[in-house]
Amino acid sequence: MTAKVLDGAAGPVAQGGLRRVLGLGSLVSVAVGLVVSQGVMVLMLQGAGMAGLGFFIPLLLGYLLALTYALSFSELALLVPRAGSLSSYTEVAIGHFPAILATFSGYMVVAMFALSAELLLLDLIIGKVYPGVLPPMVVAYGVLGTFTLLNLLGIDVFAKLQSVLAVVMVVILLILGLGAVSSPQADWQLPLEQGWNPMQLGALALVAMAIWGFVGAEFVCPLVEETRRPERNIPRSMIIGLSLIFLVISLYCLGALLCVPREQLAGNPLPHFLFATTVFGEAGKAFLVGAVVTATCSTINSSLAALPRMLYGMAQNGQAFPQFKRLSARTRTPWVAVLFIAAITGLPVLVMGQDPDSVSLLLLSAALAWLLAYIIVHIDVIALRRRYPDAPRPFRSPFYPWPQVVGIGGMLFAIYHASPAPEMTARIFGSAGVVLGIIALIALLWVKLVMHKPLFVPEPLVSAVPATSTDESTYRAGERP
Repeated sequence: MTAKVLDGAAGPVAQGGLRRVLGLGSLVSVAVGLVVSQGVMVLMLQGAGMAGLGFFIPLLLGYLLALTYALSFSELALLVPRAGSLSSYTEVAIGHFPAILATFSGYMVVAMFALSAELLLLDLIIGKVYPGVLPPMVVAYGVLGTFTLLNLLGIDVFAKLQSVLAVVMVVILLILGLGAVSSPQADWQLPLEQGWNPMQLGALALVAMAIWGFVGAEFVCPLVEETRRPERNIPRSMIIGLSLIFLVISLYCLGALLCVPREQLAGNPLPHFLFATTVFGEAGKAFLVGAVVTATCSTINSSLAALPRMLYGMAQNGQAFPQFKRLSARTRTPWVAVLFIAAITGLPVLVMGQDPDSVSLLLLSAALAWLLAYIIVHIDVIALRRRYPDAPRPFRSPFYPWPQVVGIGGMLFAIYHASPAPEMTARIFGSAGVVLGIIALIALLWVKLVMHKPLFVPEPLVSAVPATSTDESTYRAGERP
């Protein structure tokens, strides 16, 4: 593989180590499957419980903010089409230090917090529905081990499995929402009797909680080197996925508000269990098990596909240990990186045990780290537009720079209001702050002592041109397979 420095942009060019096998359907499945998780199912109902119908205001704002990051990621993924994703974009925009900080804070930290919460929630629900059947944490570690093995088998297996999981999960959530709206328990006066927006303007403070329902669609971007026609499929998959998620979550929250009093939704650590059993009775338990199993499996599967490829790209750029570059000879899978992500996902579950009160703390701490990464993405777009104004971009963010400016402002507002309750503020910001501080220190030492690079000096824009093609659909900018 050779590399050449451009005074323009890199077109969608595949590197020789990975194969282009993913189409639009597979990418939409990744976007939807990563975003719609058990954590989302919990936080959305708790937000609806706090604000009633007024929660649809921050929910809409969260959706619009998510569209801004989708536009920025789409432009960057096709301008710098590498598996490293955010690290690759940021190193050519504002330097290696923010590149490492953004990628590890926005994704590796999230893996530690959010994926651990997913596994914990799954184990709690299984234990509640089938008490005493399985020892604690057997389900959590069984799911993690299974999907680690499946992702080691290759991207083809991942794509087929992810499509099935995403479809099943969306169908189950739609049935739950539609079943609630049309059920005899549905009381259309209930949300109005309790006040349609009891928090009034305070509902805007729930934007951070609402945006958690839309974070993660950009996980399609690390798969750019394995995507057919990425200039078309990368942007469309994120926009379609986010729009589908908005519709499903809206129906899901509406159904809950029609059937369950607000106070019960807001105060229950497992509100999705309460919702399902209220609508479907005892049958709702089995129904919910299907929903949470597919949601957690889909999220874990997507993460174990995308995050190792970020590490693979970072290792190629010298920003992470070179062992992460290792690909298995048969499946071309970054196996060392897959095992690393599995390890950091399972460790917090082992430390915390079955503590339902830890779920919200983990998810909101992860939201802070993720929002920081999104701010850096918007800054990347602005910096590269200024440095390379004439670079050929297969996708250009429309209405530039307004999506980026609005996105940065919205993310900062969401970070400021990340805590839904004063008693949680210190724990949320403390947990995120300590981890981010450690990552910043490690990033500083790595850039200065290992890479011997300046912290904030961008690299030239580079196109990685494969010496040989491993798939007939590999192509260079301007060509079609």
